[in-house]
This record gives sequence, structure tokens and C-alpha cells, in this order.
Amino acid sequence: MKRLALPLLLLAGTGLALPAALYAQAMPTNLLPDPQETDENADDAVTASSGDIEMASAPVVQQIDPTVQQWTVAQAESLAAVIEGIGAHGLIPADYDLAGLRAQIAAGPGAMLDAEASRRFVWLVEDMRDGRTPMDGRKQWFVMDPDADRYRSGSILKQALETGDIMGALESVAPLHPDYAALKEELAKAQPGTKRHKLVQANMDRWRWLPRDLGGQYLITNVPEYQLRLTVNDKIMRTYRTIVGKPGRTATPQLAESVEGVILNPTWTVPQSIVKGEGLGARVLGNPAWARSKGYKATRGANGYVSVVQGPGEGNALGRMKLDMPNRHAIFFHDTPSRNLFSQSSRALSHGCIRTERATELALTLAILQAGLTADEGVEMLASGEYTRVPFTKKMPAYITYFTMATNIDGKMSTFGDIYGRDGAVLAAFQAPRKANRSRVTDEEIIEIVDDPRDLA
Repeated sequence: MKRLALPLLLLAGTGLALPAALYAQAMPTNLLPDPQETDENADDAVTASSGDIEMASAPVVQQIDPTVQQWTVAQAESLAAVIEGIGAHGLIPADYDLAGLRAQIAAGPGAMLDAEASRRFVWLVEDMRDGRTPMDGRKQWFVMDPDADRYRSGSILKQALETGDIMGALESVAPLHPDYAALKEELAKAQPGTKRHKLVQANMDRWRWLPRDLGGQYLITNVPEYQLRLTVNDKIMRTYRTIVGKPGRTATPQLAESVEGVILNPTWTVPQSIVKGEGLGARVLGNPAWARSKGYKATRGANGYVSVVQGPGEGNALGRMKLDMPNRHAIFFHDTPSRNLFSQSSRALSHGCIRTERATELALTLAILQAGLTADEGVEMLASGEYTRVPFTKKMPAYITYFTMATNIDGKMSTFGDIYGRDGAVLAAFQAPRKANRSRVTDEEIIEIVDDPRDLA
């Protein structure tokens, strides 16, 4: 994916050069596409029967399974051809029992062909739409993918049979992001069975774990690449280096969350593991001069509970901004006073949250795009030194992903270090038989990371 060459807008008094085209577009945020509000979406609903009560005035309602529909022999032959070529999408033809399908085709049309062809098509839809890797192969992956509700298997099956375009119907649920197409091209050049071929397969599947359409305007970061992208219509507008969690318990998890606003000149409420566990509360109370120099203020409650807050300022552990992104993992993007660390090539250094290069530029850009501020208003708020929350008019999607092969910020296909060792489980899943009836929800532990933004100081 190529970055767009954009004219820049200089924010007065800050030296921050921002892409002027972003302001001119003033594009609304599309958090995620709305579910298809058509009659087809009701296809997967099973109609309840009227039971044993006979009602002469009401017609008999039969149960209909929308994932089993009528096939002609010609349509089933097209399905067989699709299965034979499905390796082009990084899926495995052997998963779909081609021999069994051909036996049913030879037996001719009827209920058995309808059932067997429909079943295989639904398997293909599930793998293309949701990913082949079961949840136990997706380590620390907490993204909720809504595509199974938006693109129902019965509706896609109906589309395939009505149009006669079996592959086209399947590809209508494949990821839209350009990186998926780029990996597909890379797969065609790789020798099957090689390490590179398997790595491409694994990373194509990771795109299927995400929503098919990421939205019109969003943030996306690839943790092993140490880069954050501000993206409009899947085109990169700006990129920012990142610092991510250290391997182990503080590794950054994979999330799809919503940014609700930006906070300029943030305060830092110090976790109790530091206030009490490291004795910071006692030190702040016992040494007021030192506390003032660090911006700390302690409060002791009637029950003896001590809370410590670090006020805004250059020395604040969160820097000059953070993105307001509520989530169960307590992960968000923020600035850091230790900006020299962005020059390092390996930046898995933090306690989980994502430190962002040129963070004030990012904050002001988002405040302009998502909250309607002018550049002058944003600069004035930042320069005031006072805590200011700027709420967005619409939430903005933010995706924290993990790809070990992808196009880099310059649009070139690249590999990135598997810093958290998450490739192995995906590769193993592709070597194992396809798992049916897969859960859509991970049962992995949610680790609420108590981030210590001082860890880089």
C-alpha cells in the first residue's frame, strides 16, 4: 500500500506539519458498515412450527434451513471447481471432501446432492469470512468479528445459486483491505509447502479474523512492525512509530476498539501496585518538595487509602496526549517523555500500552477530523497546559493487529519478527484437520495490564 503524497498544513506555533487534504475532505467516520438490512438477512432464522395444535384458519409453517438449498448438477460441478482452486486464497482443498462431493454429483440431483453441496459451500463461506484458524490458535486475539451476522451463510448460498457465480459469492465475504489482495499475489509466487507459503497462508487468515470492511477512516497498528497508520478509505495518510508491550504477560493484545476522543495534557492516576506496592504514596506524602518537582499529588482518605495523581506537564508519564479508548484491557495509545526510544529498531519495551511517535500531531489531527476543531483551537488547548478532553462527534475505529508478513508503510511486502511467538499456533492449525462448529469467542484470559508509563524513563 502506498502512502499518499499530500500537501501539508503547518500548525501555527508548533512546527507540526499535517496533511491538508485530510481537513479538506472532512470525511465522516464510518465505524463499521451497518449490517445489511435486507430480507436476505432473515434467511438464517429458523421459523418455528405450529406444534401439535391444528388451526384451520392458518397455513402450516414448515421449518426451513436456509443453509441447505437446491443444487443442479452444473452448479455442483462449479462448486467442485471452486474447491479445486481454493488454494489461491490460502485455504486447503482437502478440507472440503472433494471426492465425497463428486460421488454425490455422479449420483445425480436430489436431496443428498442438495445437502452435501450446501454443506461444503457453507464450510467455504465460514473459512473465507471468519478464518480457518480456531480460537485456540489465535493467541491474545480479542477482536469481535461481526461478519458472520452481516454476511449470513444462507444469504451467500442463495446469492451463489441465483447468480451461478459460486466463486464470486465466496469472494463477496473475503477481506476488502488491499493487503489481503497483496498477500494473495504473494501466495501465487510462493512454492506450496515452503516456509514462506505457510507464512503467507497464516497472515491471509489473520485478515479474515478482522471485520471485512474496516470502515472509511480508522487507525491501525501492526504490533511487530512498530508502526501506526492513520488511514482513510484504506489509504495511508500518516504513519507513526510505536513502542509496544514487552513479550510475556505485558505483551500488547490484539483488539478492535473505538476511540471516543483525545485528551490533551493528560493526568496520570497512578495504579495502586505502584502507590502501595512500590511505596510511591508514602514517598509523595513524606517529601512534598520532591512530589511537586515530579508533578505528583497525593490524597489520603478517611480510611487511610492513598491515591496519587500526576498532573499535566512535560514530565507527565503519559506525555502531552492520550487517546480516550475505553476497553477491558486498559490498553490505549499515548505520548511518552522518552521520545528518544523511537529511534531504536526493536521497540517491544513497554508494559502493554502503545507509545506513539509525534503524538501531539496525531492528537491535533484527530481533534480536527473527528471533533471539528480548528488547528488554532487545538494548538491553544495544547499550549494551555491544562487537562482537556476533546470528545469526537463519531467514534473512530482503532485496530491493534499482529501480522508477521504484510506490506510495510512504503507499500512493499515485508516480514516482521514474531516478537510474541504467535505464528506457531496458526501454522499448527493449518497442519491439523479443519475444525467444524468453531467458537466465535475466545476463552483466553483477559489480562488487564497495569501499565507503568514510567518504565521507559
